[in-house]
Amino acid sequence: MTDTPPQSPCVKLCSIDAGSGLCRGCLRSLDEIAAWGRLDPRAQRAILADLPHRSARLSGSSQDAPPLSRR
Repeated sequence: MTDTPPQSPCVKLCSIDAGSGLCRGCLRSLDEIAAWGRLDPRAQRAILADLPHRSARLSGSSQDAPPLSRR
């Protein structure tokens, strides 16, 4: 069986929450976003599995970072 990589959770709403360090769109950290294409499918799935638990980290943040520029 081929270990097909999962699709990126990016929804093209890139804005990093300063309090949590997570993207408001996909709930990944900047490090996870940058490394996504180099991660093996198991590591990608581990990140995806944790995403539902991360929305709580976004609540209560008082600072917003500007959206990331799209290239």
